[in-house]
Amino acid sequence: MSSNQGSNRDGASSLSGLVSTLIPTFLISIVVVCAFLVLRSRFERVYHPRSFLGTLYRNEQSPYPKKSMFGWTSEYKQLTDEFVLKHSSLDNYLWLRYFKVLIIIAFVGCLITWPILFPINATGGGGQAGLNILSFSNVAKAPYFFAHAVVACLFLGFVMFVITRESIFYIHLRQAYLLSANMSSRISSKTVLFTNVPEEYRDESKLRSVFQGVRQVWLGLEVEELEDSVDDRGKAANKLETSEIKMIQTHLKGLIKKDKKAAKKAKKNKETTPEETTTDVKEINKKDRPMHRLPKLKFLPIGKKVDSIDWSRGELSRLVPETARLQNDATSGKFNKAAACFIEFESVTAAQRSMSQAPKGVHVAEMAVAPDQIIWKNIGKSSSSRRTKKIIFTAVVWWLCIFWSIPVAVIGAISNIQSLTEKVPFLGFINSIPSVILGVITGLLPVILLAVLMALVPIFCNIFARTFEVTQGAAQLRVQNWYFAFQVIQVFLITTFASGAAAVAQKIINDPSQAPGLLANNLPKASNFYISYFILFGLLSAALTLLNIAPLLILNILSKILDKTPRKLYNRYITLSGLGWGSLFPKFTNLGVIALAYSCIAPLVLGFATVGFTLLYLAFRYSALFTLGTTIDTKGACFARALRQLVVGIYLSEICLIGLFGINTGTDLISIGPLVITIILLVLTIVWQVLLKRKMKKLMEELAMRDAPSNLNLEKGENGVDGHNGQQTHLGKDGYGNPDTTAPLDGQQAHIGKDGYDHSSHDTAVPQITPNNAPPKPTGMVGRVKAFFMPGKYATSDALSAYVIGDHLSTPVRPYTNTERQEAYLHPAVSEPVPVIWLAKDKLGLSQRAVQGIHKDVGEGLEATDEQAWFDEKAKVCWENSDPTAAPIYEERVEY
Repeated sequence: MSSNQGSNRDGASSLSGLVSTLIPTFLISIVVVCAFLVLRSRFERVYHPRSFLGTLYRNEQSPYPKKSMFGWTSEYKQLTDEFVLKHSSLDNYLWLRYFKVLIIIAFVGCLITWPILFPINATGGGGQAGLNILSFSNVAKAPYFFAHAVVACLFLGFVMFVITRESIFYIHLRQAYLLSANMSSRISSKTVLFTNVPEEYRDESKLRSVFQGVRQVWLGLEVEELEDSVDDRGKAANKLETSEIKMIQTHLKGLIKKDKKAAKKAKKNKETTPEETTTDVKEINKKDRPMHRLPKLKFLPIGKKVDSIDWSRGELSRLVPETARLQNDATSGKFNKAAACFIEFESVTAAQRSMSQAPKGVHVAEMAVAPDQIIWKNIGKSSSSRRTKKIIFTAVVWWLCIFWSIPVAVIGAISNIQSLTEKVPFLGFINSIPSVILGVITGLLPVILLAVLMALVPIFCNIFARTFEVTQGAAQLRVQNWYFAFQVIQVFLITTFASGAAAVAQKIINDPSQAPGLLANNLPKASNFYISYFILFGLLSAALTLLNIAPLLILNILSKILDKTPRKLYNRYITLSGLGWGSLFPKFTNLGVIALAYSCIAPLVLGFATVGFTLLYLAFRYSALFTLGTTIDTKGACFARALRQLVVGIYLSEICLIGLFGINTGTDLISIGPLVITIILLVLTIVWQVLLKRKMKKLMEELAMRDAPSNLNLEKGENGVDGHNGQQTHLGKDGYGNPDTTAPLDGQQAHIGKDGYDHSSHDTAVPQITPNNAPPKPTGMVGRVKAFFMPGKYATSDALSAYVIGDHLSTPVRPYTNTERQEAYLHPAVSEPVPVIWLAKDKLGLSQRAVQGIHKDVGEGLEATDEQAWFDEKAKVCWENSDPTAAPIYEERVEY
């Protein structure tokens, strides 16, 4: 009787806990979404920069959404996810697709598990109540276990099919993407990075004799001295720019303050005009000139105090010619060769084939990686050095995965400090702390500490990975591996077992022999925590993603505090934030693992997972369409790895069921039947994973032998004439037509068709080529379902090239200039130009005087200007953001 009462209390508690989580989370989410709807039209740079930002080419922009509160929904519904692929990046598109994969898995899981397992669990005779009645913990009849075993075979088999299907889709899509006219006409698509190159192969003629179809070779250089010089030059330029602006601003603010005092005095004396005005005072007081200290050692904050402007000008007069000399030495072959090289081949296929032609000892690091994705400090390191660091940092991360629960437990103890003082007498002094302060310590402080503690892990992982990986993409993949392990161990497994053990801790202490059975019965109840977890993630995270809180605060508050120069304002305005795939994918992959692990023992989780993933997809879809840029390009590799990591959820689900069935065999031998079925399923899962890995490897090798369609000539002459039709393939010097620098006045974007494209900017695009063996495009619900279950026909490279690759990707990039081609894969320090000193114009002409002084003191080689920026009436720095391409520091983006 008491047991049943306890179960009833647990059930009521689980239900009330769910309601108490859902209601406040839902209300907060509604408030956040309302804030988004109100603020969206007021802060265009925050909520839809992709629709007007002048540094984006027109074919990269999204349609301009209407300004009314709900007007944006028409563009949102009209655009497809493929729009992101064609106008943004492969990674952003596959990020959205990953959520659709999770939604399909969770939703189909509901269709499979609910009709069978809900009735089975509800009538299982376990005496549970509330939400627990729908879980495995309520099943006390061993014959019912057959239902769980059969459902596991059906559902987990479907999950394996989805992972297989999406893996095949990804490989074909990536190949179609790389072979599209836009991508295959880029230098990066045909360039391979080789590391650990022996001394004998650090010669262009030697490399050309080893590899076939070589077009251009860039040998790595040891440029530490040049890097330091370029870095010092940049710091001196920034110091000069900041100091000049600060000096003029301080002087102007002083004059404004004096004028206000004079006006106030004149008003008090009833005079019509002040006796004197200071607005024409051009002489700057010595105290207004910025000063800083020169430490004897760089890391010390003390040292000799110097005039910042005079020091910066002196440093630049020395560093500008010195850096130019070192850059000339680098280009003339006077620097030592590093153990790395970049080789551009004549075609994508030749580049892919070269990866199997590398001499012994030479490591093929990566193909199709753009220059801005290289971690240049690492490419010259030996493989043994990088391998050693990888082993050390992997061990450190695993140590964090296991022992991170210790500081988490300490934080938990702080939140329950009052109970702790009862058991530990010497902490009794804590009770004398005022209740208000104690409430902050036990309530707010643990939440903040825990948030900071959990946020540190991906930061550590990023720092570790960047010490030995050679590309940004490789570093993100490493972070993804590490952080996923941390998420599964700390966020899922430890929380699950701690939750299950906590519910029966006293009973285990009284009778340890009952521990396995008690944990088996109570682990399914831990699903109640994850139901709340999905509610929190689905509602609140989705709402906060829409609100875009970080850019909102940074652009409108932090920027006003930190950005005091035109350069900082410009960089803040034109930079679109991207997503850190390595730290982002694991969070949501772990949610997928949780849903899979609980799918057969607590299927209610799948319903909340479906809703949560759907809300997150809708929120991230808005971001991908209107706000996100691409800072890290992995060519979708993080998506493929996330699919493989979902297999962990399959194994956990199977192992959990095997454990539950195994424990029950001690009381009822009928449980052996479901146990055997699940063990067979586990073995088949292992076989499937091995075969899938082989299949994917073979498929990639087969596709590597294919090249771009033979009827499309991607090579163009120096005048930008396309060999396909003899017409000019670009409208302006940027290759795509001049960027749109003004937003449409009526909130509409001209010439936007139903597909979301600005067709007026693609008049000269290469016609989309439909391969002869591409199947008809599937239409309607039946067609989409058919295409989903027949990836061998509808997810091939030919099919995806025909129906997914669009107008923009069918247009080759503009021809490269000789300089752009020669400098493509040179170390950035070799080709880094002298920075332009950008000041803000003032009415007194102080900025003009500063420009003349810079030219006089520094000499030739350094440009200074005050164009396109000014001080307003409050001495605040402003710049002309309506046309960012007119800014003195604007550099045309080369699409490598």
